[in-house]
Amino acid sequence: MNRRVAAVALAGSFAAALAAAASPALAEDKMAGKEKCYGVALKGQNDCAAGAGTTCAGTSKVDFQGNAWKAVPAGTCVTMKTAKGMGSLSPIKM
Repeated sequence: MNRRVAAVALAGSFAAALAAAASPALAEDKMAGKEKCYGVALKGQNDCAAGAGTTCAGTSKVDFQGNAWKAVPAGTCVTMKTAKGMGSLSPIKM
């Protein structure tokens, strides 16, 4: 019985390792044809980079937070108008 439990645990660990190794590739595919656009996400709807004290996606504290980005179709970011100005390809100082 102990060998069987160990085998199942090992198989589970192997599957988890494979999934973790595939994650960066999946993230890159998700960004295919898109660009990071800062200052366009609504509160809690950013894809990442929401500044100090935040972990990442969904952590922006206010609408159009300048240091939080949202993935948008490539070539559209700087034409997006918000209540605080235009979208930016780099973080906006707040």
